[in-house]
This record gives sequence, structure tokens and C-alpha cells, in this order.
Amino acid sequence: MANIVIIGTQWGDEGKGKIVDILAEDANCVVRFQGGNNAGHTIVINGKKIILHHIPSGILHEKIKCIIGNGVVIDPEILINKELKNLEKENFKVSQNNLKISKNAHVIMPYHKLIEEGRENCGKILKVGTTKRGIGPAYEDKISRRGIKVKDLIDEKSFSEKLDEILLEKNCLIKFYGFDTLNKNEILEKYLKYGEILKDFIDDTHKILINEEEKGSNIIFEGAQGTLLDIDHGTYPFVTSSNTVSGNVCAGAGFGIKKIDKIIGIVKAYTTRVGMGPFPTELKCKTGDYLRDKGGEYGSTTGRPRRCGWLDLVALKYSANLNNLTEIALTKLDVLDGLDTVKVCVGYKYKGEVFKYFDNDINFLNNIEPVYKEFKGWKNNYSNINNFEKLQKETKDYIKFIEEELNTPITLISTGPDRKSTIFKN
Repeated sequence: MANIVIIGTQWGDEGKGKIVDILAEDANCVVRFQGGNNAGHTIVINGKKIILHHIPSGILHEKIKCIIGNGVVIDPEILINKELKNLEKENFKVSQNNLKISKNAHVIMPYHKLIEEGRENCGKILKVGTTKRGIGPAYEDKISRRGIKVKDLIDEKSFSEKLDEILLEKNCLIKFYGFDTLNKNEILEKYLKYGEILKDFIDDTHKILINEEEKGSNIIFEGAQGTLLDIDHGTYPFVTSSNTVSGNVCAGAGFGIKKIDKIIGIVKAYTTRVGMGPFPTELKCKTGDYLRDKGGEYGSTTGRPRRCGWLDLVALKYSANLNNLTEIALTKLDVLDGLDTVKVCVGYKYKGEVFKYFDNDINFLNNIEPVYKEFKGWKNNYSNINNFEKLQKETKDYIKFIEEELNTPITLISTGPDRKSTIFKN
């Protein structure tokens, strides 16, 4: 299997968690390299739903080493009190032997959450519909060199000195947004306790990855969110606060680009988006409601209903090129069951001209009209199908068209949330 990057190709929520979980059966190591607990990766095993936010999806397999890379921002309260405790409750063993956290990953602090909430509450033009988890402000502090790293949580002197300086600024900002200022000693005490709990997990993960690669281990790099939410290449400002594209593996995990063997793009058979921002193929009608209800399109992190629409191949070509995809995993094919017609966007009509390329300029995207190619729908129930030959001709035509347009083979198809509901096409 070698070293594989798994990337979301749309606006996130493509089903990356399930695909990582399946491929992890042949892996030695699974690595998260960006994002924070604004991501929610859902895995279903024998009807039981497991939701992960920071921890890589490979944690559900025994003997797999999972790594939270330096490019991730970590909320220790969520990591400890939700993820680790929930995994323990479901009888999944997590220890320093199978979970490592980069000492250089940055920490989401209480002031980050308050600042983000204050901005969202006050914003009009710049309101972007964030999860209010403090992700953006944590990345801001990282870039401005005012961040708290995971390793600071186990160094009381360094942590205390940094908080003295940081809170001078943050409390002024928090007060501006109408919140009570924060007490340094309360933060220090609480987060040092988190550090005590996590200290055995904290390590030099770059060194671990080098050792794994030298041993010939199979490594999976698990992306969060999707390409169209990338801070540089997405529909800015309606994006996340990190680079979600495959190239960020190198920075977010500390892994050499020449050592990557495959890049698998996860493509949902239709398109969804959470929050604000342009969405060319959005369906504000009964069909959109059908996709949302049948697909269970509600955020695993926030519970927010997702906006739903037809597959957008213009955006997907852009994503395929950015990520240099070598193959595609098509998810939620079963959600399209029962529709008389299935449509695919193949162009954008703008000022009387049809464009075949994706421009991430929101003024352009907000004023285009999608050009669709129609396919005859299929009536079979594909839920839990795991044999490609059992698919109708109409479905195979739909899949073939996607492959040809993206010039990328579809090697895996998901027909339901459970592990067993998977077609290995090649």
C-alpha cells in the first residue's frame, strides 16, 4: 500500500473517515496533518457510530500507530473529555503506544473561542459561519508567533511566562467583544492538568515518521475538511483556517514530498456545504431536501444541516489538479437511489459565456449559472451493495462519466456508512 494521502475534494463531509478506516486495515500508521476539532470524522462499525475530531480514524484498529501532527490545532478539553473518554467507553484501547501527539502542535485556548464567537456575533460583511471552536484565532497566534504549543503544557515555567504576556492583549480583545476577562491562574491550573494527562502521548512525531518510513511502514495521511475550504485555494473568506490540500502533508506532518506514493481524493456522489459561502449547484428545493434527509446531511461536529446540490465537476477538476489525485473514492452513491434524473454540473455560464474552469473568486461564483448534463436515474436500492456488477447500467454510466471527466480512476465506491458497504472496483 505504501504512503497514501487521503484528501477531501469538495467542501468537506465527503466521508473521509470511513475510507481511512477501511484502508487502515493494511496500514501501520495513520496521521492527521491539519485542522482541529472543527472536523468530525464519522465511522460506523456494526451499526455503532464513532465520531472523531482530532484523533486519526485508524485508532479503531489494533496495532496501528496514530499521530496528531504539528499542523493540527488541539483543544485538549475536547480531546480528553470527549474523544479519549468515548473511545474508552466503546472499549477501544488508546495509550502512548498507539497515539502520539506532536510536541509542536498548537493548543486552542479559552480566549481563542471567545474571540471567534465575538467576531461571529459582531460581523456582518466578514461573518463566515464558523464553528466557534477557536480554530482560526489559534492559527492566527501560530502565525504571529504568539501561540501555545502542546509541549508548553508540560513546562509550567514557560507556559506561565507566555500567558503573562499573551493575556495582556487577549483580555483587551475579549473585553471589547463584551466578555469577562480571563484569569491567568485558572487557565494555568486547568491546562497544566491537561498536560499531565497528555504528557505520555506527546513526542517528536517527525522523528517517529522518519523511523516508520525507514522500516517500510504503510502510512496514511488523513486530511480534514475539503479542498474548496483551503485557506489559499478555497472560496475565501468562506474557508477553514488551514491548508487542506495534499501538499500540506509535508508541512503539517513533517514528511518528504518524494515519499508520497498515492493521493486518493474522496468525492461525494453529490455536493454538500456547511455554513456560508458560494455554492453553484445548491438545490433549494425538494430534491435538495431529499439528498439531505436520505444522506443524513447534518454536521457531525455541530449538528448543522448541510446545504445540498448536484455534483460539480468544474470544481472537482480544479481539486483534482491541485491535489494531483491518483485515484478517487466515490462515497454515498446509495443516496442517489430512487431519483428519476441525476444531474452533473459540467460548466459555469457567466455573462453569456460558458466557462469550464473553476475560479475561486466569490463574486464570480455567486453570479454564475450551472450548466448540467442529465443522466437517467436508477431505482435499485444500493444500500450495502459491495459488488460492482450489481450496479445498473445507468449507475455505471454515471461513474464512467466522472472518471473520464476527471481523468482519474474511481477505485472504491461507498454504498453506506458501514465498513461492509464498500465496492472495491479495481
